[in-house]
Amino acid sequence: MLHSDHDLPWRKSSFSGPNGCVEAAPLNGDLIAVRDSKNPQGGHLVYNAHEWQSFLAGVRNGEFDYLAPAPSPEGLA
Repeated sequence: MLHSDHDLPWRKSSFSGPNGCVEAAPLNGDLIAVRDSKNPQGGHLVYNAHEWQSFLAGVRNGEFDYLAPAPSPEGLA
């Protein structure tokens, strides 16, 4: 089933800044939609629950930390 992006309950991290972030929304079944909040009309990617949980586990484990510079101490306040 196709979903309109406008109908989905998009959610982004409370750690997001004004420059945008990744947003996620649940779909029917065990699917999760992911999009760029700076370009919500750009479409979304869809992952199943296993793929999403595997990704989140990797994030929690620090496996993707090399992709982004560490925030400055001022950015943590």
